[in-house]
Amino acid sequence: MTQEERKLGRFEDGTEEVIGSLIEVHRFLGPGLMESAYEACLCAELTARGLKFERQRPLPIRYKGTRLDCGYRLDMVVGDSVLLELKAVERLLPIHQAQVITYLRLSQLSVGLLVNFNVTALRSGLRRLTPEHPKSFRSSVLPVQSK
Repeated sequence: MTQEERKLGRFEDGTEEVIGSLIEVHRFLGPGLMESAYEACLCAELTARGLKFERQRPLPIRYKGTRLDCGYRLDMVVGDSVLLELKAVERLLPIHQAQVITYLRLSQLSVGLLVNFNVTALRSGLRRLTPEHPKSFRSSVLPVQSK
């Protein structure tokens, strides 16, 4: 990806169309609703755009060779490649980013969008994260194992 494409917000990982969907939902609804309302509307928007997604995907944990269902769920996965973690909170905290980075590592997905709809401009509530970013975060020490 060139420097110019980065400035324009173009990504080769499928996040560009997803971000457009997030913006459309936020423009229509604005802040102040519960997370579940944004999730339902986002599902409708992704469907209207012809994007495939999975809602509330189970995320099991492997502990010392044992697969455990601990009740973790990925809010949404778009195109089997983009993790969406949706929030409707006063502000995003470092723990929210750590959560997404850990989810990315455990699910073996390469990119995640942490989204807080409870903002006046979605730009200030959107974080694009990868398992390696930021380096200062140390997610859990659980080993990554193939499915």
